[in-house]
Amino acid sequence: MTSDLPVPAPIAPDTKDWTWVLRERCPECGFTASDVAPHALGATLRDLVPRWISALHRVDVRERPVPTVWSPLEYGAHVRDLLSVFAERLRLVLTRDDPVFPDWDQDAAALDGGYHRLDPSVVAEQLADGAESLAGVFDGVPDDAWERPGRRSDGSPFTTRTLGQYLLHDVVHHLHDVRA
Repeated sequence: MTSDLPVPAPIAPDTKDWTWVLRERCPECGFTASDVAPHALGATLRDLVPRWISALHRVDVRERPVPTVWSPLEYGAHVRDLLSVFAERLRLVLTRDDPVFPDWDQDAAALDGGYHRLDPSVVAEQLADGAESLAGVFDGVPDDAWERPGRRSDGSPFTTRTLGQYLLHDVVHHLHDVRA
């Protein structure tokens, strides 16, 4: 971590409900989450990792395109943490009946985690490790478990399948955000 970097401008919290990406193509990033078959979730996640590693090794990795938009490093750290959050949600949906997922404040995580000060090489390695671990869990989901339900605290329903598809949209969308 580099502690001598100034704290960047705050980011306006994203309060949109993005669950519509499970039904429609995202006009911003072009990804259609529902096109990814359940058995392809792990492989698709693995396929995205090299693009993240490349983005996290760019010379402009700490530069924000505008003061109120995350840098590639901040987005990379967010995706790294997102993988952990979704690993826990996947564990819950596979082991409990219709669990309610704990809330996660991504904006607080960015501030508390000092995303802007992190070592991009370490974030790249952690992101790759997290993606491989989560992809392995998706690879092992039994055929009869893809429609197991779970919910966010706001009531938005997910299944094992849609949880993976929703995650993939986030990973792809943030690659679009960092132009990678």
